[in-house]
Amino acid sequence: MTTNIKIDFVSDVSCPWCVIGLKSLEIALQRLQGEVRADIHFQPFELNPGMAPEGQDINEHLTQKYGSTPEQLQQTREAIRLRGTALGFEFGIGKRDRIYNTFDAHRLLHWAGLEGPAGSQHALKMALFSAYFTEGLSPASHAVLLQKATEVGLDAVRVGTILESDAFAAKVREEEAYYTGRGIHSVPAVILNDRHLISGGQPPEVFEQALRQLALVGKA
Repeated sequence: MTTNIKIDFVSDVSCPWCVIGLKSLEIALQRLQGEVRADIHFQPFELNPGMAPEGQDINEHLTQKYGSTPEQLQQTREAIRLRGTALGFEFGIGKRDRIYNTFDAHRLLHWAGLEGPAGSQHALKMALFSAYFTEGLSPASHAVLLQKATEVGLDAVRVGTILESDAFAAKVREEEAYYTGRGIHSVPAVILNDRHLISGGQPPEVFEQALRQLALVGKA
């Protein structure tokens, strides 16, 4: 018997721990194939909602925001790189030197989840993670967003129309407010069946255990 579990994955496309959390979740679901069927919804969260489209030097930004020293930044980057490698994701060395506004990326992700083919929101999420973290591309760039959306099979004309308008802007802001209003102030925040919260870039075993427990409850 397979148990259906709803998963709301609250995250930002410029958050490295969100990549780690998603890859860990994917591995956990692979291990539970046949036991758990996941209905994943990617929900918006902006780490830097006031960021200008041209972005900011990432070292400058992290130093201002967290007070990190160059040595601490390097240690954190290496830890993230190693975690990504273990999970099958490449954090490109020296590719990412700026932090960008991600609002338009969230508008596209919302549309893909609402109107796109099955699996297209998940595919677009991973494509945007790879664009930023592996290739060092800007998730604020409409050209990059159009390219990555069409690469995963989304309609180029519709994507272009969305990007050149304010389509889904109000809905994205509404969803962001919903999650922050319920105490979500850091990501990834992974919510199972609207009730159970897993915070941070946890290893696959944490997700596997939580999902297995919910599956057992569903079978009881």
